Amino acid sequence: MLGPVLLAAARSDSIRRVVSAAPVTRPVVDRFVAGERLDQAMETVRSLTGRGLEVTLDHLGEDVTDRTEALRARDAYLALAEALREAGLGARAEMSVKLSAFGQALPGGDDIAYEGVLRVVEAAAEADTTVTLDMEDHTTVDSTLAILAKLRERFPATGAVLQSYLYRTEDDCRALAGEGSRVRLVKGAYKEPASVALQDKHEVDRAYVRCLRILMAGEGYPMIGSHDPRMVAIARELARRAGRKPDEYEFQMLYGIRTAEQERLAAAGHRMRVYVPYGTDWYGYFMRRLAERPANLAFFLRSLATRG
Repeated sequence: MLGPVLLAAARSDSIRRVVSAAPVTRPVVDRFVAGERLDQAMETVRSLTGRGLEVTLDHLGEDVTDRTEALRARDAYLALAEALREAGLGARAEMSVKLSAFGQALPGGDDIAYEGVLRVVEAAAEADTTVTLDMEDHTTVDSTLAILAKLRERFPATGAVLQSYLYRTEDDCRALAGEGSRVRLVKGAYKEPASVALQDKHEVDRAYVRCLRILMAGEGYPMIGSHDPRMVAIARELARRAGRKPDEYEFQMLYGIRTAEQERLAAAGHRMRVYVPYGTDWYGYFMRRLAERPANLAFFLRSLATRG
């Protein structure tokens, strides 16, 4: 029952100050976050790609409150795209973007976010890579998918994330299962009301499988965002039934979680992409990782006890 509490804490400024100030926090955060600077993130990219893995990079930040912050987020991604271009890593590393970091919630936010992310998508194309739009809470879904549709007019490889715990997601999967579409399917990591999202874990799992079936049977490119061994096995079987080749779908897992399984899948010939976050605004991301899996929370609490 701690999951909802931690998800609520992810947006609490007072709890943010306490957690950020705790001496033990930084070493634990380092398990899930690849540093605060771009050069640290690029070092991680080189290490992962050198081991046969692929990468998607997330410059951490969300829920910005003014235009200056939105421009700062845009510029961080432009610097990242340039670093990937200079390193020749565009074929192995893409970028993941949260539109709330680009001003989506500001007055006129749809236009502000679109203008900012368009610059990033253009820079990504110059670096021979692409961008996936992360999905946030349910109030942003329509806006995010509308911006996705506009971006795909010029950059059809732009991807999106769908969350199986939302009631609407099966319909969204059908809408995005067409040729050229790239969809990362996840279970969902935000605290959502029962009016819009499934609350029972088993029901979320079943919804995930239904969505996977739609995506695997479609003409797009499914990206299986899950650490659940059952979902990985089901995805492999659905891909086999659909006659998909290994380069026609991929698995995605978070940096620092199930590392051995990531390398096993890559060694078995699967495309395995690691979601690598970096930056100073790590708090919300970190709290959601604790909320998702009891093992993550236990790891943090053991560290607190040890340091204490």
